[in-house]
Amino acid sequence: MRVGVFLLAARFPGQSDGEVLSATVEAAVAAERAGFDDVWFAEHHFMSYGVCPSATTLAAYVLGRTERVAVGTAVSVLSTAHPVALAEQTALLDQVSGGRFRLGVGRGGPWIDLEVFGTGLARYESGFAESLDLLLAALSRPRLSADGPTFAFREVPMVPRPRSRPPVVVACTSAGTVALAAERRLPMLLGMHIGDDAKREMIAGYTARAGDARVEHVAAVMAYVADTRAEAQRTLRAELPRWLGPGLAGYMPVDGRAATRRDPDAYADLLCRIHPVGTAEDCVETMATTLERTGIRHLILMVEGAGAPRRTQENIARLGAEVLPHLRARAACR
Repeated sequence: MRVGVFLLAARFPGQSDGEVLSATVEAAVAAERAGFDDVWFAEHHFMSYGVCPSATTLAAYVLGRTERVAVGTAVSVLSTAHPVALAEQTALLDQVSGGRFRLGVGRGGPWIDLEVFGTGLARYESGFAESLDLLLAALSRPRLSADGPTFAFREVPMVPRPRSRPPVVVACTSAGTVALAAERRLPMLLGMHIGDDAKREMIAGYTARAGDARVEHVAAVMAYVADTRAEAQRTLRAELPRWLGPGLAGYMPVDGRAATRRDPDAYADLLCRIHPVGTAEDCVETMATTLERTGIRHLILMVEGAGAPRRTQENIARLGAEVLPHLRARAACR
């Protein structure tokens, strides 16, 4: 079993970009100190939901600030990146970190990012499989060429080569992406917007296509520890909408279609109900139940929900000291 920390670089009202990014780095360092196995950074563009536009860049910096913990992207948006360039960055980070870098990729959404970066809606709607296959080929082969509808180039040497192909996970929110990941035997990253039942359903769909392939999927969950369950839920229900309101409003469709917005208060309530939010004992029980019901063995915990950097640091420390040892002991007894 592995347990990591998932950092969005979430900007709450009143915080500057610099304050958020500094706090995000310090949270990653604190996660290593607290005994977590890995740290993952999200990539977002043009919104306060997350102010990290390059998860690989932030991962590179944090790899230099840490010694033991694995560091990954959750995720790098493949629809706005050149897959060969991302493979080069991955191989570079794999080499200089001694194999501690992990790559998570996702399709992203039909957002204005596609317009700004010039990749277009087709890269999102129909080009993800081609991009993913080219990325995997670039990580696996010493020489590479392409002759596809989107990418076509003569053969080139891939330099540097990774030590071995770094682990790649794929964010999955739809049946189509689940099928794509299963066909390539790549682990899924399942988001924190769904509960255990939906996770089980997606894993069943994956298994139906991939057969009995042993794949270690990853699930993102929100986690917050307080002295009482009521205190933990009261804190997050008060703080999360302050971030979610302006943050979710940042998703601008590329083609002028109407955007569907989540209600921030309702979403905060959902996150508090389905995730480990409460006492340390509550968190252990909720996470253990997720592991048992889904078969997932790798959780990454979104720890920034209370907003203030001080609270995030306290949350990481308490999760490391009061939750991880008991969760690992329960998992070892299974």
